[in-house]
Amino acid sequence: MASKLSCQLRNLTRTAIHRFLLHRFPNSSAASRSLLSIRCFSNGSSQTMSPIEPSASSSPELPQPRTSPKVESSAASASTSSSLKEIELAKFAAIAETWWDSDGPFKPLHVMNPTRLAFIRSTLCRHFKKDPCSARPLEGLKIVDVGCGGGILSEPLARMGATVTGVDAVEKNIKIARLHADLDPVTSNIEYCCTTAEKLVEEGRKFDAVMALEVIEHVADPAEFCKSLAALTVPDGATVISTINRSMRAYATAIVAAEYILGWLPKGTHQWSSFLTPEELVLILQRSNISVKEMAGFVYSPLTGRWSLSDDISVNFIAFGTLSPA
Repeated sequence: MASKLSCQLRNLTRTAIHRFLLHRFPNSSAASRSLLSIRCFSNGSSQTMSPIEPSASSSPELPQPRTSPKVESSAASASTSSSLKEIELAKFAAIAETWWDSDGPFKPLHVMNPTRLAFIRSTLCRHFKKDPCSARPLEGLKIVDVGCGGGILSEPLARMGATVTGVDAVEKNIKIARLHADLDPVTSNIEYCCTTAEKLVEEGRKFDAVMALEVIEHVADPAEFCKSLAALTVPDGATVISTINRSMRAYATAIVAAEYILGWLPKGTHQWSSFLTPEELVLILQRSNISVKEMAGFVYSPLTGRWSLSDDISVNFIAFGTLSPA
């Protein structure tokens, strides 16, 4: 029955899907049109997105910047205006030494990493006209990994040939990342910096591609954060963002199950109110002059213990966009 319904939803016409979205988001026709024009991730021909699960918030209004108590941190004390959320920095500083423990608090990211990399490799190669089957498909690209943590994304990007800069506001994370990268000559040339995206913008840094995976849900002001990402991107460069949808299903799985039942993540890792819906993310990026071209969901199989790419963006999802030339 469920599979039959899923097939029926996928077979909806563009007009029907548009009407469906407008009914749920009456004041967000722009977001609806944008989502319909986004290509679902696939190695085949283009396709429109299937309807997403209703989110708990029917209002298209973008989340307002959130404030939090001041906590002692590394890069956050700089004079640069920042979208950093101090209490989030403290959370990750407390578990920084476990970044490369594949059975530790970051186990979900380790398990998800191959799937994230598959999306990144495919979309970047398609956009920059690279061969995804080559040994070093990202050769010649300058990539910044914003919120790099211990470097679990930066290192495979470097192994694929990219010139990688990893930045994180938590000094402990950067120390762990440097120590681990130095163990392999291929990754030892990664540039790690304890800084913020905003500070890099002040320094005039530019990159072919900007990564911010599982970061935006931890910042105080998503809109300002995305403006910084856009400012770091060269014209027609790429931006890749992954996050968690603010849906009831995401609350049940990403918070209740992952943090309180299965213990995959430390309790309090995520705040449901900090999640963004796909519509909100698309609008925020549009206002930063970034046009979202492809989107995919991550689906976990308890049978195989692996993640796979899907058109189901009701929980975890990833978006690829390009910066419009000035």
